Amino acid sequence: MGSNPRFSNLFTFHLLPLSFHLKNMNPSIQVTKVTDPAELEKVFAIRREVFVGEQNCPPELEWEFEDESNHFLATVNGEPAGASRWRKTDKGYKLERFAVLKKFRGMGVGQQLVKTVLADLPADASYVYMHAQLLAIPLYEKFNFEKVGPEFEEAGIRHYKMVRK
Repeated sequence: MGSNPRFSNLFTFHLLPLSFHLKNMNPSIQVTKVTDPAELEKVFAIRREVFVGEQNCPPELEWEFEDESNHFLATVNGEPAGASRWRKTDKGYKLERFAVLKKFRGMGVGQQLVKTVLADLPADASYVYMHAQLLAIPLYEKFNFEKVGPEFEEAGIRHYKMVRK
């Protein structure tokens, strides 16, 4: 019995990673502001996996200013996929902790997080800034953020300060 090309394509589909299929199925990305403890735990779990697990950030640097921050959870087809937050500082409004789980990267989750966080800022938010990891700079530039000052290291990771123009 010979192999049938129709069936081999079907089996190839099933052997590809889930992220491949989601990217090609127009995933439903939702970003919501969260305050409920159960939803916040999903935010913290994403940050723990990305920053502490993948990027080796010291946990004590990761967990600060939680009570004064506005937290956001991104989901892809209902599954937790990304997180971010903003908070008011003595300088202005700081966007922070943008994290997307590895299997959801490249789907637009980060862009949706930035859009939603920016839309949630108060109308008088005239000075909006962040400390951006080098790999994320092109994403933030799409939203009119510009690098300001020299490169610096934060939690062992290279960053630039970026300000929204």
